Amino acid sequence: MFCHQCQETMKNTGCNMKQGMCGKPAEVSDLQDLFIWVLKGISVWGHKAKEFSIYDDKAGFFIAKGLFSTITNADFDRNDFITGIKKGIELREALKSEFLKAYKKKNNKEFSSSVPECASWRPGDEAELLAKAGTGAGGWLEIKNEDERSLKSIILYGCKGMSAYAEHAWQITKSCREVFEFLIEALSALADGKMTQDDLFNLAVKTGSMGVKTMALLDEANTKAYGSPVMTKVNIGVGKNPGILITGHDLVDLEELLDQTKDQDIDVYTHSEMLPAHYYPKLKQYPNLFGNYGSAWWVQKEDMAKFNGPVLFTSNCLVPPKPEYVDKLFTTGAVGFDGIPHIADRPEGGKKDFSALIKLAKTCKPPEELETGFITGGFGHNQVLALADKVIAAVKSGAIKRFIVMGGCDGRHKTRDYYTEVAKALPKGTIILTAGCAKYKYIKLDLGDIGGIPRVLDAGQCNDSYSLAVVAMELQKAFGLKDINDLPISFDIAWYEQKAVLVLLALLSLGVKGIRLGPTLPGFLSPGVAAALVEKFDIKPITTPEADVAAMMAGK
Repeated sequence: MFCHQCQETMKNTGCNMKQGMCGKPAEVSDLQDLFIWVLKGISVWGHKAKEFSIYDDKAGFFIAKGLFSTITNADFDRNDFITGIKKGIELREALKSEFLKAYKKKNNKEFSSSVPECASWRPGDEAELLAKAGTGAGGWLEIKNEDERSLKSIILYGCKGMSAYAEHAWQITKSCREVFEFLIEALSALADGKMTQDDLFNLAVKTGSMGVKTMALLDEANTKAYGSPVMTKVNIGVGKNPGILITGHDLVDLEELLDQTKDQDIDVYTHSEMLPAHYYPKLKQYPNLFGNYGSAWWVQKEDMAKFNGPVLFTSNCLVPPKPEYVDKLFTTGAVGFDGIPHIADRPEGGKKDFSALIKLAKTCKPPEELETGFITGGFGHNQVLALADKVIAAVKSGAIKRFIVMGGCDGRHKTRDYYTEVAKALPKGTIILTAGCAKYKYIKLDLGDIGGIPRVLDAGQCNDSYSLAVVAMELQKAFGLKDINDLPISFDIAWYEQKAVLVLLALLSLGVKGIRLGPTLPGFLSPGVAAALVEKFDIKPITTPEADVAAMMAGK
């Protein structure tokens, strides 16, 4: 195998052994490479078909969900990818057939141009499929130019992040055509050996721009369905009823679970990135939504062993489980793990069936108490802008000296304690704006407030980084500044996986400069591409908490 898509990749170069650092087996990694290669083949014909106004929404969603399933800590089940490859080839051939018919009708001749192998290959049997997976088809090492390889990696990983957000939005809106068409365009370009490095760099920036649109789409979908997040105190203790723990990012799954468990004497607890569900008015109305249990995704082995009840994974952030609780795990959506029961997709017009979790929960003890108290959050852009007068007055008076954006991902590396130390070292006149699981490094610290404004403002999930961008742009307007970089704001971002790659590209597309990125720069960044990003956007690695706090407070 070879995989370098996450921050924990071996030696910051690439996992190339029998199992990745995330626990992904080599065979699954190879099958994921082949699956993405087939998704590129679908995209080649889909992009050509656009010339004739041919669009297949099912193919678009298949590509998005397929990419989503390959992000770090999502699907570890080999059979899912074997099935996906076969289904992908069927979709590719259907699109190809539609295109060829339309081309012949318009041009009165057969289409004869060459296409990449991913747009034509078909396995004779499963053995041939598995053999092809082992060749590294669609992998990175076959791209000899390291800058081209780096740029294609950035684009693909940005598209993976985009797919995750689009899939969640689609569950609510059933409409993501612009995003799906971009994914088809981007994957088709990645299969095109004639793209120059300038073309690829521009496509990377365009990926960021589409990332902004995708996060805006998901923000609109969530707020229309559940209301705009409001400031909320979330219980981190436990109750006396048996519980079901839900983790991941899918709010539709949570809503359906809450519906099916109400009046059942079962409490539903959120975990990690599902914490922000408590901020939405509609979801807050469910009395069986008890509180948040545990911490960030990487501590799940300890948290879930003590929860006692069933656990539902709705999106990425699954790690290979311990034997003591594996029999209580369930997956759904783009998540999978060999041997763990999978809750099937909802039928058209219907809902998912969570009866197996409910039945199991009734036989379990209540959760073991880990901690007591509350977490305060719910500072999406609407809530922060409702406080705009108060915030602006505090900035003008000097009570708020600087905003520090510390969103992104958490992870197990000790180096990530940097973000805790930064939070502790920041002067009392600073406000931390956050979104994503990076908040678990500091959200439980008692950092106080500034005139009633909490010093940590949690906007929500990683996709809610969009809210942080909206807040920054609105503050720019309020202060009459021409450039967002003239605000008293610094970006100190933690990354782990591909959704964070998209967030970074989105910020760059908005013109944000001077972003600090840690705990390491991505292993897929070549020296040449890294130098270009530094020159154009002033991206910089983190150093020490003391030095970085001093620099940020000085506006550097």
